[in-house]
Amino acid sequence: MEGMEGREVVEVPGSVRAVLIDIDGVLTVSWKPLPGAVAALRAVRESGLGVVLVTNTTSRSRASIAATLAGAGFPVGAEDILTAPAATAVHLAGARVALLNSGDVRADLQGITLVGDDDGDVPDVVLLGGAGPEFGYEALDRAFGRLQRGARLVAMHRNLYWRTEDGLRLDAGAFLAGLEAAAGVEAEVTGKPSRAFFEAALGRLGVGAEQALMIGDDIEYDVLAAQRLGITGVLVRTGKFVPRALERASGAPDHVLDSFADLPALLGLS
Repeated sequence: MEGMEGREVVEVPGSVRAVLIDIDGVLTVSWKPLPGAVAALRAVRESGLGVVLVTNTTSRSRASIAATLAGAGFPVGAEDILTAPAATAVHLAGARVALLNSGDVRADLQGITLVGDDDGDVPDVVLLGGAGPEFGYEALDRAFGRLQRGARLVAMHRNLYWRTEDGLRLDAGAFLAGLEAAAGVEAEVTGKPSRAFFEAALGRLGVGAEQALMIGDDIEYDVLAAQRLGITGVLVRTGKFVPRALERASGAPDHVLDSFADLPALLGLS
């Protein structure tokens, strides 16, 4: 196992037919390509392996993400991207939803009804996306009140932080924990690390877990969550990766790479 002395090396299965790839912190930081990432993704695609980009990003729609990545040179389209909002829309189809999120992802939330802050009726669901300035006291207290009145709590993810070009920034998981404790409820999670999210990605690729790799910068929510389903996990030392997270993790990744640029070599593509 690369970079983990004393551990047995886990070989990449020869049956691998597809790769699941996180975006933020793996391919980009603050939407700027990491060194070698564009070339590495091109090599993976040219090899004939299936590719799906799996992201908990809740600040942009799939179309916006694809346009940004393609503009930076990545060979991707909207059909290659599975976002937490898109998975959430499927999960909550037909529900009345009070959304607390930073960024506009309405295009990926088709099939649900979004209610306004001044709607007096109790929504079916209080839905948390990514954190930002919108997560002030008034908004969180409103969500708390709706939960007390019977709304379900659903979160697109539990991420505690993410990396920008200015450093680590606090994410929705920190606020989610407070709402759960205050309201005495447990949130349903629709993005990573939920089993349903990874299964949706595998289904889109038409492969089984044993035929896929997951590459991410979050050891718990990207890598170990995938490994629990039988997907080979690859952790990269970019993005939100910090050594203490690896030391405190609930398990060991199958592989650790310095960056996504090293993936073609791991796969025997270069």
